[in-house]
Amino acid sequence: MTHFANKYIGLPWVAGAQGPDSFDCWGFARYVLKNEYGHDVPQVTTNPDNLRDVLHAFKHDLAFQAFYEVPEPQDGDVVLMRQAKNPVHAGIWLDVDGGGVLHCVREIGVVFQDVPSLNLCGWFLHSYYRVKENI
Repeated sequence: MTHFANKYIGLPWVAGAQGPDSFDCWGFARYVLKNEYGHDVPQVTTNPDNLRDVLHAFKHDLAFQAFYEVPEPQDGDVVLMRQAKNPVHAGIWLDVDGGGVLHCVREIGVVFQDVPSLNLCGWFLHSYYRVKENI
């Protein structure tokens, strides 16, 4: 059986793109949540080229009120990732091949990576969020 993630692998990263043929990281996470898990979560409006805007959005944007933090990820949870102290990137946790993150990376596009591979690329898991059932 083929996993739904395969149809996204390789699609390009484009600032502000919300799909279906190109994405930025949050646009991709939103698209997968809606089209694969049935959760229509709000859009985050931010400039992905401005790190300060991204950090502010992850901490204060109303879109994140649709989620609650969980200690361990399950299939379909949002994963926030960091390269330094603060999260600046999002993806979706998948319980396939031992678990990993499906995400859309600048200059690379959509990839699926397990945790060791993420770490080798400089990404570290920061926190996990599940969609509230009553959104």
